[in-house]
Amino acid sequence: MKLRLNGTETWNKIHFTTTKMKKLLNIAALLAMILLSACPTVTPPDVDFENAEDMTIYDYISENRERFTSFISILEKGSLVQTLSAYNPYGTGYTLFLPDNEAVDRFIANDPRFATLDDLLADQAYVNALARFHVVNREFLSNEFPFGAFPEPTLSKDYLTVSFIIEEDSSYYKINNTAAVTRTNIETSNGYVHEIREMLAPIILTSNGWLKDHPGFEIFSQALELTGLESMIDIDYKETSVVPVTVLVEPDSVFEKAGISSIEDLIALISPADAEYTLQSNPLYNFVSYHILSGNFFLDDFVDVSKVYNTFSEVPLNINGVGLDVQINKGKQVFDTIINNADTTIIDYILFYYDQSNITTKSGAIHFIDHIMRVKKASRTNVSFQFEDEPLIIEYRQTDGAYEFEASDSLRKITWSGAKLYYSNLTSSETNAWWADYIEIEGDFVISYTTPKIIQGTYDVRVRAEAINSDNAVIEVFIDNKKVGGIIDLTTGGSASSPFKNFNVGTFTFAKYSEHVIEVRPLIPGRFLWDAIIFDIPKQ
Repeated sequence: MKLRLNGTETWNKIHFTTTKMKKLLNIAALLAMILLSACPTVTPPDVDFENAEDMTIYDYISENRERFTSFISILEKGSLVQTLSAYNPYGTGYTLFLPDNEAVDRFIANDPRFATLDDLLADQAYVNALARFHVVNREFLSNEFPFGAFPEPTLSKDYLTVSFIIEEDSSYYKINNTAAVTRTNIETSNGYVHEIREMLAPIILTSNGWLKDHPGFEIFSQALELTGLESMIDIDYKETSVVPVTVLVEPDSVFEKAGISSIEDLIALISPADAEYTLQSNPLYNFVSYHILSGNFFLDDFVDVSKVYNTFSEVPLNINGVGLDVQINKGKQVFDTIINNADTTIIDYILFYYDQSNITTKSGAIHFIDHIMRVKKASRTNVSFQFEDEPLIIEYRQTDGAYEFEASDSLRKITWSGAKLYYSNLTSSETNAWWADYIEIEGDFVISYTTPKIIQGTYDVRVRAEAINSDNAVIEVFIDNKKVGGIIDLTTGGSASSPFKNFNVGTFTFAKYSEHVIEVRPLIPGRFLWDAIIFDIPKQ
């Protein structure tokens, strides 16, 4: 089967499997040597590599000025020369993805806004974003590349993605589905340089803008417009401090395979008797909103976990990345039955188009799926929350440090009284807190967190908090104003190497799929370092 995602290029359909990803992770280091021979030959730079680690990133570029003259001009105009000539004050070095002069020339030739390099340099705002988009705010060797998004943003506060391309006679990394990496792991005193074949285009489109700007998604785009949901994916979460969104999209070719060649055909399938498409009760509205996840998720976020993801509809979505495939709504609908001699395989799940997904926009990620995703009742899974739906915490997670929340209305999901509230973002070597961060309050406080929607049913509830300090509080936990379990003594239970511990709160039954308020009150005032709230399905 062929999948056409734009008007000029056709890709083979490739199922994304965790087996493939795990194999790639294991062989990435070995293939680093293959990359150099598999990609086009690059003339070795005139640098003494034995002393390269004594050079800064900018020194390396300058020593090879004849190959990188154009990008040097971009760095100079974008005021990044001093940054790339110094140590990173906020992390362990930088990672520069470095395009050569030919890559810059191709970029300009393919952009109708610019006829020459001087035209590009004259657009100060754009060149600032362009320069910073090529620099990740932490150093990464190629064997540390994720198969999804880098965990640290670029200096433009965007996220680059990595795919690993295995072809018949070559294997290589590809950044943002655009730029093959031609030389890896050039070590300097303040980070690493990886040379790339194409220049990276900074993110200037929202998810809605991206879908409209690329042919092959007309049916889904028209459904977004009819339902009024295009505004939900037409956001810039960096500027408006809203939670990013992830959109799962069926390309037109997937609709056409199911006999749907127009928006009218989709309406006839989904909502034939209800034309009030902007109402939340409308089937088409629910169909489209079911494709929009709250939060920014890349493909590697789905691997080795089985979770329920909150959507903009009244029904959450099951994605199971444990096993051979990352499967959407496993067992909810049969799409195909394959009979091979005595073997019968039932395709009762939706897969991602791995090589084409991980599109990054100002609104979040876009992924492409291989079947029409109808709204299906979700099954319970274990869930945990680490305040990842707080826009201000998302912002603070970009940089290590401690922050005080000065205004009570600065957070949307967390409320507190009686004491000051802080957020700490450390490193994994400093703490065993998940994501190496937590919120902290001390005194005679009251603090509550409104969770995302949780599927109805019974759960074992746990609080993850620091439990090693005699100054810590003794707490009680309330869910929706009902006290759950007994008291929790946070003065003990942890250890020097693992100060954060999961405490059993009790069992609680949710009657409906909705948000819930978790409130913590001290029976004995003191410190409370809160890492997560956990809901597990009771074991039978």
